[in-house]
Amino acid sequence: MSIQENLLFTPSLISPEVQAALPKGYTIRPLASDDYERGFLDVLSVLTVIGNISKAQFLVLIKLFFFTLERFFYLKAHNHEYFTLVIVSSEDRIVGAGTIFIERKFIRNTGLVGHIEDIAVDKNQQGKKLGLRIIQALKYVGAKTGCYKVILDCSEKNVPFYEKCGFQRKEVEMAWYCSENSTKAKL
Repeated sequence: MSIQENLLFTPSLISPEVQAALPKGYTIRPLASDDYERGFLDVLSVLTVIGNISKAQFLVLIKLFFFTLERFFYLKAHNHEYFTLVIVSSEDRIVGAGTIFIERKFIRNTGLVGHIEDIAVDKNQQGKKLGLRIIQALKYVGAKTGCYKVILDCSEKNVPFYEKCGFQRKEVEMAWYCSENSTKAKL
């Protein structure tokens, strides 16, 4: 598999300005099919429960690897809608991640809206403006794909961070959780 085939979407959607603003030794790129081994799920664990994946389960890679690749290739097949990017350290470990997905609307002349989700930075890497760079890169993807706006939901404690990233309070987030579906794998 070539480098390009390994990536979730074309690297041309990564902002050169964001790459240049990262600390020395860090790169930002699309999610790759082999990022499971680089700690992608570990980084996401700063957000929420990922699941209790033991070392034994990790070593029995067939089932986990199949699930991970199946999800990856689903997203790759929809690479005009799902854009997950990662920041990789000089040690080849994922230290930050974020996703923007593109919603096709009937309103606004069938406009596009970018939804930012799952912004995560490794706890040991926080304070290096990696979260800011992820947001800047995702906003760039939104603009390049033709979105008329990019939105996100966040907790009250994260409002000041997102305001620094150029977002403003708008409307109210509401949620309804389907408890019977919370632990089932989807795809």
